[in-house]
Amino acid sequence: PRLLSQFFFADERVTRVVAEINGLDAELDPQQYLVLLNQLHLSQAHLLAVLERIMEECIPMQRHSRDYLVKFPEELLVDNLGNHMLFAAECLLAGTFLEVDESDGAQLRPQARNLLCSLELVRTVLREQSLSQPSSYPEPVRAVLIQFDRLFAEFELSYVSSLVAVKSPEEIYRQQEIIVLFCETVERALHLGYLTQEMIDGYEPLLMFTIPRLAIISGLLIYPDGPLCLERSPEEMSRVFSPFYNLLKKIRDLLWVLSAEELCLLERSLCTAE
Repeated sequence: PRLLSQFFFADERVTRVVAEINGLDAELDPQQYLVLLNQLHLSQAHLLAVLERIMEECIPMQRHSRDYLVKFPEELLVDNLGNHMLFAAECLLAGTFLEVDESDGAQLRPQARNLLCSLELVRTVLREQSLSQPSSYPEPVRAVLIQFDRLFAEFELSYVSSLVAVKSPEEIYRQQEIIVLFCETVERALHLGYLTQEMIDGYEPLLMFTIPRLAIISGLLIYPDGPLCLERSPEEMSRVFSPFYNLLKKIRDLLWVLSAEELCLLERSLCTAE
């Protein structure tokens, strides 16, 4: 049950698979080579998972900030992102640029080298610790873990930034504005009786259409200085709404001429129409 013991066996597995790959002629047996590569991917993923748990146990207050993850596109935020970063570092160190152009790859290589060297040091130190005192983390162990965690985070941010356009602070703020608008819309709809708490607790499918529709009305009339503020240029709006800038203006102009009773009738109809 001890994490250092789990690390020892996970590390043994990685070492064994690497040795098998190094002893195989890929040209003579390409199918076995692919099998071993898959085994290496799985064993490294397991090793990183155990290492993550060790860092959470050993240096929970010294972990490097991962706030930058909010800038990443959602499709990149997967469980195996860490393993993908490790594979990317290995490719860069070998001079292979699979996802980035050559100039970016050349700039990333020093970071990749530092990361992989740090990982090797972590593996060595943790193996020794697991064989001597598998229940404790002395200061030298903590120091190499802190360094590895920092180097990993720095490489991850640099690599992904060279791969895709990460969100700017302004874009993140705009997303937060939309979240607030939707929360205010739901609260207002509950207060006016358009929705019920039972519908929300039961994940009523109709809400996927109802809440965004009501949010557009709220954003244009009730909270005109929020994310749907049409006093801004389309470029200053969230990318969720900016393509519909002209349409939103037409909707706002129509809403302005409605009486309170007509607006209430419209909102109630949006809660039932499919």
